[in-house]
Order: sequence, then C-alpha cells, then structure tokens
Amino acid sequence: MTAPEPTDRPADRLADVLADRPADFLADRPADPYRWLEDARDPAVLEWTAQQEAGYRAAADGWRSRAGARERLRVLLDLVGARSAPRPAADRLFLARCRPGAEHPELVVVEPDGTERVLVDPARVDPSGTTTLEEFKPSWDGRLISCQLAPGGTENAVLLVLDVDSGRPVDRPIDRVRRSTVAWLPDGSGFYYVRRLSVDDPYHRRVRLHRLGTDPETDPVVFGADREPTQHYTVRISPDGRLLAVGAGAGSARRRDLWLADLSADPPEAPRWRPVQQGLDAHTVLRPRRGPLCHLTTDLDAPRGRLVTTTAAHPGPDTWRDLIPEDPHAVLADFAVLDGPELARPVLLVARTRHAVGEVTVHDLADGRELHRLPIPPCSTVGRLRAAAQDAHEAWFTCTGFAAPTTVLHYDARTGALTPWQQPAGGATAAGTVTVQTVFTSRDGTQVRMFVLAPAASLTPTGTPERPRPALLTGYGGFGQSLTPVYSPEALAWVQAGGVYAVANLRGGGEEGEEWHRAGMLDRKQNTFDDFHAAADHLVSAGWTTPDRLGLWGSSNGGLLVGAALTQRPASCAAVACVAPLLDMARYERSGLGPSWVGEYGSAAVPGQLATLLSYSPYHRVRPDTRYPAVLLAVFDGDSRVDPLHARKMCAALQKATTSGRPVLLRLERGTGHGARAVSRLADLYADLLAFFAEQLGLAL
Repeated sequence: MTAPEPTDRPADRLADVLADRPADFLADRPADPYRWLEDARDPAVLEWTAQQEAGYRAAADGWRSRAGARERLRVLLDLVGARSAPRPAADRLFLARCRPGAEHPELVVVEPDGTERVLVDPARVDPSGTTTLEEFKPSWDGRLISCQLAPGGTENAVLLVLDVDSGRPVDRPIDRVRRSTVAWLPDGSGFYYVRRLSVDDPYHRRVRLHRLGTDPETDPVVFGADREPTQHYTVRISPDGRLLAVGAGAGSARRRDLWLADLSADPPEAPRWRPVQQGLDAHTVLRPRRGPLCHLTTDLDAPRGRLVTTTAAHPGPDTWRDLIPEDPHAVLADFAVLDGPELARPVLLVARTRHAVGEVTVHDLADGRELHRLPIPPCSTVGRLRAAAQDAHEAWFTCTGFAAPTTVLHYDARTGALTPWQQPAGGATAAGTVTVQTVFTSRDGTQVRMFVLAPAASLTPTGTPERPRPALLTGYGGFGQSLTPVYSPEALAWVQAGGVYAVANLRGGGEEGEEWHRAGMLDRKQNTFDDFHAAADHLVSAGWTTPDRLGLWGSSNGGLLVGAALTQRPASCAAVACVAPLLDMARYERSGLGPSWVGEYGSAAVPGQLATLLSYSPYHRVRPDTRYPAVLLAVFDGDSRVDPLHARKMCAALQKATTSGRPVLLRLERGTGHGARAVSRLADLYADLLAFFAEQLGLAL
C-alpha cells in the first residue's frame, strides 16, 4: 500500500519547530514531508492508517508459516515460568509467575508451609487481557503488599494495597504512578513512593509519603519539588525505618544524585536531606541497612562497577571504602548480604556479567575476599539476588539462557548448597540447539561480541557452520542496557526450524560497562551502527548466512538501530522488522518520553547535536529510487514511550522511495503498549514477525 503524495499536506520544515534559533543555524534545515502523519486523530491520518491496516492484513494472510509459528510459539511461551525470584518478607515469599495457559504473570504468595496462593491475576482484574502487573512490594512483615496495575499496556499504573491474608484492598487506589519504587515504613502504616503531578504529564514527578486510610491527593511531597521536570526518582528505606535514601537522575543520563535522611531525628513527613553524591558523573545506588554501615554500588572511578561501604553519619565519596573492587573484565550487577545469626561467617553474594554472561561469587562480608564461585550453567543470565533485608542466611535468584526457560535457584549460606527452588513446567528445550559466543572487529578496530544460536546439526566437527542458512540478527546498543542470554521463544522457534539467530552486544549497551555505553551515545552513536554493520558482515563472512537470507530486527532503541542499518546499507540484508521504533530523530523530543532521552541522543535544539542526529536519523536518510529490503514496522496504540508517528512517517517515506518491489508494511496493534502484554498477543506478534521473515528469507516454520 503506497502513501499519499507529500503534496497532500503542506511540507513542514524544522524551522517551524525551532523558529527562535538563529537564521544561519536553520540554513540547511531538513525537509519533513510527512509531518502531517504525526497526529493520529487527524481524519486524513485515520484514513491513511486504515489503508495500511488493510494492506497489512492482505499480506499477512498469505504468509504460509503464520499459523504454524503461532502454534509453536504458544507452546514455547508456556514454558516461561517464574518471572522473578521470590521476595522474602518475614516468613512469606512473593513472586510473579506465569503458569502454562495463563495470559499474564500472576502475583503469588508462598506461605511458610509451602502452600501457594494467587493474590493478583491480571486476567481476572481485566478479562479483556490488556491490564498488566507492573511492580509489587510487600511490607516488612509480609501482611500487606502494594501492586501496580496498568491498563491498555500504557504503563500508566494504579497502585493498590492488598491485605495478604484476605487478598482484599485495604486502601483507596493511587493513580499516576509508573513503575514506582515503594519503601514501606517498618510498622506498615504507610510508604514512600513516586507519583506524577497529573495524568497527562509524564515528566513532573515527586516523592511522597502515603499513610494508609488517607486521601492520596493530600500526600505530602518529601522530595523533588525543586528539581528538574525530567528527573526520575528511586526511594529506599532501612528495615528499622531510620534511614531514607532517594536517588535522582535526569532521564536517561547515568549520573545520579543521592540524598539521605535520618528519620529518627525528623518526622517522616518532613525529612531533612543530606547529599551523599551530588553533581558527580557517576551512577551510584545506596542501600541503607540497619546499623551504622551502608553499602553502595557505583561506577565512580570504576566503569565496570565496585561495591563500597560508608557510614550514615558521613556518607560522602571521600569516606567510601572498597569492599568489592572493580573487576577489569566483568560488570557488577547486584549483591546480597547474608548475615544471619546462625552463620559462622557472614557472607556477601556478588553477581556480575562477564562479557554478557552471568556469574555469582561468594565473599567474606568483612573484607570482601572471594571464598568460592557458584556453579552457574554456562552462557546464562543471573537475575536479581533476593534475600531478607536483615538476618538472612539464604538467597534466591533466577537463571536462564536463550534456549533455557527460567529456573529459580536457592543458595543456603549455612551449607553452601545451591539447589533449584522452582523449575519450568516444561523442562529443557535446548535439545538440538547450540549457542556460541563469537568475537568480530568493528570499523574502528574495536572487538565486539555476539551470541549465535544455531541447530546443533548445522555445525561441522570444528564448530564452523556447514552451510549458510536464513539468519536473523538483532541488537540494542543504547541506554547502558545489556542483551544477555535470556529465554527467547522467538529465537528458539526460528532455530528449531533450521535458521540461525544472532544477538550482537553493541557499543551503547552495558555489556562491557559504562565506557562501553558512552562509546555509543550522543556524538558517538554511529559506533553502535558500525558495530551492527560489522556483525552482519561477520555472519556472512563466517558462513552463517548470505545477504539475501539475512533479516534484521530490533525494538525501541533497537528499532532505531535497524532503521539506521536499513537506510545506511540497504543492500546488506533482505528484510527488516522495526518494532516500536524511534526513526525521526529531529523531532523525537516532542512525543512520548522523548524529552527524558536527551542525555542519550542529544537535542535538536542544540545545533551541533542536531547535525549528529540528522546524520543518522533513519527517516531523514530515506533516498528516492533505492532498492530497499522488505520492511515491517510494528507499533502499538497504547505505547506511551515511543509514539507510533515515527513508524507512520517512515512507512510513507519508504513506500514512496523504494524500487525493489519488496513490501513495506505497517502492523498496528490496538490495546497494547511498549512493554508487557498478554501471552496470546505476544505469540501473535512474534508469529507475525517470524512469518514475515520466513516469507522473505525462505524458511519454513
């Protein structure tokens, strides 16, 4: 389906947006012929969208692998199991778990005798299946639990407080929360949390104190009234309620200010704040504990992270003492203190990722000396370490791999035993598949790693591919986020059908620490794209695939990644899928959560940064009369992070420009958002993506 001619609407220019900038700055302003597609409510846009949806349905109905892919994916998705390790609170455990056949993870409580009860089932809360469980936090004594539910995939949640015994609400709902951290007072009478000022304002947030039984509209602001609009906040409290810590970061920037208050000296409604870290170019997280010591993780003077101790009385950086120094080859991910009275020696669990692969070590709590390493399966990802906040002797964490559904592992410091606590219902799925980690060289000589999943039978005795196969390559490369081995039904379905699936660990991500992140942001963003180009070239040169059998896909910032690959090197692949993508980098700040990403990409209001943005902005790099590969743009009308306008404009531009005869399609899904969704909807999305690729690359699913 082709888009209306640009002349159907006046050709807007960037000058309309930045009219107050100097004239010389706007001398080389870019054209924006499809700006009229930005307003989803405009009648002309509604008509255009209806035409695109009809074109998509006609194409998708003809994909031969679609039904089979959906059936296989539903089986694989049913093996997901636990979504989190259990959180201990007194003698109870709380976790999110997805049972086979369920549409959403359920919030489950495990009683001391091992019996389990479902506290929250989103499918019962909303039979339409569009409400998701975003976060939960039990009170210290395990009698109450806060949970955040978001309708329509918007991530704009309502916070509820439930009585764990009865499962009934004990307080009125609190709206305008978005994955807020919650810090319960020790007696369970209330909690600190983060709330937006209004429903329509995603940027102005405040840390508030809520007392159960009171009107949330009267909750006092305890932090944030005088901070910048795009600040994100986290809040933590010590188990005894004495120390309250707030972290404040500006959007996507890694820099975080830290503040500490002593509630034994001040009323909870009006704490006096002392800076722990302010104005430093570092990401630091403080965990207040009972007693004089506090533990902090920081990348200050340690790009891969270190664990330090300090005192609540003098918490500044000049008092920090290294407990776990930086490892030059592994990134610090998490830690847990096990100091129960029954332990002969208190210990510390430390989780790291070494070149994107998880590991857990046990250390002496007093001096940080490594005692031993836990036997984690190879090529795995380790989740958050969960232990009681005080007097703990045990910890839980998830472990997963690309072809291995999540297992919850339990570590007992009394015996040193690591055992499965909860395993996936379907057992192992990795039979017949193999995962290898390979290293390739990017354009500037940087060594980059990539995971490659393939059928075990497709490798020669020397470990090389016996022949090229249809391959999918994905990546992210942004915001310091790492792509580690996690259970991936879409990858497994593709490989079990005979294909190859590759995950590249690009600069801009966090796989090799903060320096790796910064090497792929702002004016160094092209490094991310060069790494991705080199990954594609490596798959071809190593014999895994050929350009005419290679597909690229990515989501969100990964959608920007593959959009850049599509426009910078259109002949390097046969098909591209952009899911919830950023594509118009000259105007990304004007929609969704764009203003909070300036620290990652830069701002169009800054002349030098605008030039950088335009140098790779996929929408602005579409060229007429170009043989573009097949393209599928998938968007969601409830997406509150990345507006579908990016995909609409890119779709229209590509349909006008391409001469390859390959399709350019727009898939619009209603009632879902950027993140979590019902299992059946996830199966439909993955099935459509895989069927699209199968049709273009020649694989039968």
